[in-house]
Amino acid sequence: MRITMMGTGYVGLVSGACFSDFGHEVVCVDKDTRKIELLRQNVMPIYEPGLADLVSSNVRAGRLSFTTDVAEGLKDADAVFIAVGTPSRRGDGHADLSHVFAAAREIAQNISKPCVIVTKSTVPVGTGDEVERIITEVAPDQGIKIASNPEFLREGAAIEDFKRPDRVVVGTEEDEAQQVMREIYRPLSLNQGAPILFTGRRTAELIKYAANAFLAVKITFINEIADLCEQVGADVQEVARGMGSDSRIGSKFLHAGPGYGGSCFPKDTLALLKTAHDNDTPLRIVEATVQVNDSRKRALGRKVIRAMGGDVRGKTVAILGLTFKPNTDDMRDAPSLAIIQTLQDGGANVRAYDPEGMEQAKPLLNNVEFCPNSYIAADGADALVIVTEWDEFRALDLKRMAQILNRPLLIDLRNIYPLAEAERAGLQTFGIGRRRLFSGAAPEVPELEMTAASA
Repeated sequence: MRITMMGTGYVGLVSGACFSDFGHEVVCVDKDTRKIELLRQNVMPIYEPGLADLVSSNVRAGRLSFTTDVAEGLKDADAVFIAVGTPSRRGDGHADLSHVFAAAREIAQNISKPCVIVTKSTVPVGTGDEVERIITEVAPDQGIKIASNPEFLREGAAIEDFKRPDRVVVGTEEDEAQQVMREIYRPLSLNQGAPILFTGRRTAELIKYAANAFLAVKITFINEIADLCEQVGADVQEVARGMGSDSRIGSKFLHAGPGYGGSCFPKDTLALLKTAHDNDTPLRIVEATVQVNDSRKRALGRKVIRAMGGDVRGKTVAILGLTFKPNTDDMRDAPSLAIIQTLQDGGANVRAYDPEGMEQAKPLLNNVEFCPNSYIAADGADALVIVTEWDEFRALDLKRMAQILNRPLLIDLRNIYPLAEAERAGLQTFGIGRRRLFSGAAPEVPELEMTAASA
């Protein structure tokens, strides 16, 4: 089939590349001339493992192309996916749908044959109705069908998620649209029988928000349980393991850490709350989740200060990990931003290293010394703080770290290292939601009551 992808952001580029790898002919359209030029040179605008190779192979095969010309991109399209940004709108937190509606209008003005227009962007309930109104107004009697097909891609694992999904959600009750969507996703059914869940359009739109809100609640729940663990002498990792072994709960998203961030959870929970408020149906649990997560990040920064003796003025803190999660360069709502700002407000000097996120972080962070690796960041620092659990941070030479730090203090906000192991290497160590296990005399570091969250 011939597919047009409107937008070459994270969702549009990954989806377009994967559809072309299924054997479809895909044209990705974007108004950003520079981005299209770079994509034609196989320079990716985002970091996603495996994406550059996937794009390159399908471009060479003639199945994937890029253009700024909307009419060219829409020529003979069987399906047109809208995959543009829906950031939080200033003032009320609602999703900004201006790009979605602009794309719908452009499609209607340039479409040349009956097709299915599919909203891939994350949009509030009822957005498909407005897209349909725009299409009907601009291009009546064209035989165009409107569907919703929300994405469920995790940054850092997006290609795997797209090709091996738990399910594919499609919102349309029209037979013609269902037939087209079945054909588009037919390779998934042939490979492993991934179910396609057909629903009403509004139901599909709500499924995406409800899923992300539930995961955000699950993260925040284990964060607060971690707080309780610190007070009662329990271990949050063991609690999470015991909970996650229950098939009704599952082990995913039960990892204590410094708070969720990224492109989805923060904006999607806010947009869901706005929809709920507009419909006089407040979601108290989601409201509490947003409030707790927002407060976690600076609170965590303050507790790092407490771990360093309560005064960080003039001291140097080495931060490992800046992105909101590993295997991405995404800095949107990353916990590191609030943690670093809190440390700087306390007078600390901050060094930082991240394997992929430093270029994205530089415009967002002032007076931070960016380092080429973990050991240069730690050399002479008064504390080492792990914020993002990149794989390369899981195999640090802890003895070397203990020797090069000005003070051998490790604050592990992702519970990567067993406390006893780190302390055998000579590091005074704090985790999250865990009892500190020191051998010998306790160090001269005050007890730390860590908070938790995960992304």
